[in-house]
Amino acid sequence: MSNTNGFWYNFVYAIMVILFTYFYTAITVNPTNMAEEMKKNGGFIPGCKPGKKTAEYIDAVMSRITLPGSILLALVAILPAFARMLGVNSQFAPFYGGTSLLILVGVILDTLQQIENHLLMRHYDGLMKTGRLKGRSGM
Repeated sequence: MSNTNGFWYNFVYAIMVILFTYFYTAITVNPTNMAEEMKKNGGFIPGCKPGKKTAEYIDAVMSRITLPGSILLALVAILPAFARMLGVNSQFAPFYGGTSLLILVGVILDTLQQIENHLLMRHYDGLMKTGRLKGRSGM
């Protein structure tokens, strides 16, 4: 069970990541509190009545997006094992998974956002014609 390239080690590791993702989501996201705050601040979800129906809708959406998110996190967590199986040096393989990959993606997205903001501040159209990185509201 201590072989980090073994099937059972990675399987148990992935299951634990999925379970802890559900646990963390259940602790941190309170749909009832979110619905009450939205109601207090005048916000609403189109097609849902404020209050209990909004809380049920938020809970349903969170339940739907937690499974694919937890599976993706599990794949990122066991990615170094796949890298080692493909012949990557065992000292360099952890770069391909876990925290380093998540930090890398976060830094890249933040850098692109800052470049877009700088270009928009200087009245340029931006780097890309499509995507959510744009700060323009009209197009």
